[in-house]
Amino acid sequence: MEFETVIGLEIHAQMKTKSKIFCGCSTEFGAPPNTQTCPICLAMPGTLPVLNRKVVESAIKLGLATESTLNRDNRFARKNYFYPDISKGYQISQFELPICEHGRVEIEVEGQSPKTIGITRIHMEEDAGKLVHDDREPVSYVDLNRAGTPLLEIVSEPDLRSPEEAVAYLKKLHAIVRYLDICDGNMQEGSFRCDANISLRPRDQKEYGVRIELKNMNSFRNVQMALEYEERRQRDILLESGQVVQQTRLWDADRCRSESMRDKEDAHDYRYFPEPDLIPVVLDEDWIERMRAELPELPDKRRRRFASQFGLTDYDAAILTASRELADFFETSLRDFANAKKLANFIGTELLRDYGPERIGECPVKPGQLARLLTMTEEGAISGKIAKTVFGEMLACGADPEAIVKAKGLVQMSDEGQLIALVREILAANPDQVQQFREGKAKVMGFFVGQLMQKTKGQANPQLANKLFQQELGL
Repeated sequence: MEFETVIGLEIHAQMKTKSKIFCGCSTEFGAPPNTQTCPICLAMPGTLPVLNRKVVESAIKLGLATESTLNRDNRFARKNYFYPDISKGYQISQFELPICEHGRVEIEVEGQSPKTIGITRIHMEEDAGKLVHDDREPVSYVDLNRAGTPLLEIVSEPDLRSPEEAVAYLKKLHAIVRYLDICDGNMQEGSFRCDANISLRPRDQKEYGVRIELKNMNSFRNVQMALEYEERRQRDILLESGQVVQQTRLWDADRCRSESMRDKEDAHDYRYFPEPDLIPVVLDEDWIERMRAELPELPDKRRRRFASQFGLTDYDAAILTASRELADFFETSLRDFANAKKLANFIGTELLRDYGPERIGECPVKPGQLARLLTMTEEGAISGKIAKTVFGEMLACGADPEAIVKAKGLVQMSDEGQLIALVREILAANPDQVQQFREGKAKVMGFFVGQLMQKTKGQANPQLANKLFQQELGL
């Protein structure tokens, strides 16, 4: 029997706000436990929440970026559940009237046509705290620093049909929230995380199968591995005429398997009701248009522009727009170095070797410095090989390329008088290779040039070297 996989993702993106969603406590990551709390986020009696305006504006921007319908009148609700890390006994979220609904994003999986994935809803809510389990004794501690941190939950339609599509969708939303600068996207710290609902059904069946919710996936790779594992597990059960039990399962990355956590609640188990301490959020057209005016050029549009405006391949354009920081770095460099293809190649092979798209801000080499380095190669001051050596020094100390070239004596040798004697010396020392070249083995030219590069420690102008060897060989 053939089965079809059905996947939906629930993504939680933590907003880049200095304070929490309903109080003034800091959202900075890594503080000592329970030091970023107040009577409001500790749910002390008599306290009242006050909504953080920036959270609403972030939600509006994400709604516009995903072509969602913005509900002009949206409301908060209480979602009741009793876990130790949520001190209220309920979570303030949105239910019947979320801020955004009916959105869409387009994904691409290698070897497949582009596909549109629907977004059911985007809503604002507060995060819970964190349980810290003691490995030495059977106790757990509660850290409420994270309680009240603002989240946007992005719920997809069950439109995803493979783990590869799920990861492509997750990466697309990750790029969008980072381009909008509303979330830092750090999956290891939990500021961008997802739960996945996955089920299998016979290929021609319309009804969905029994779904499993997967949690505890903190990287794109773990999401794909967890979904692939669960896909296999459910298929094996169904092929043996067994029954999949609806439940929540945790992904164990060390053992590469999912394990049962609890039976999954349905929505009615949360006993939602309107939040009495918060008034409805009303979006007027002026507010929405102000947020629209602040939207940056989004990843897909920027990728298409890079390909058409700069003559780049789709592959290069996709790499350069993988993050807003990298795309900005590329365009800023282009102001002082106009060869887009050469710049793209150097960034792809040299810069991204040490700094991924999301770590460009940590790179000590600035766009203007890289532009000047490549300009030196264009003008013949240094060779491409020397440029890579200089770039390594720039990464190590952040110094200007001109200073490094001067200090290490790396200026390219372009004087024919200096090089011709070395060319003749190499030809005289290698008569067998000279004969092979005269017999038509053109690749021997690479040997000659390599010998010259060794003698000059890579400083000989390679174009001039080729010219001089051809000249001496009578070509």
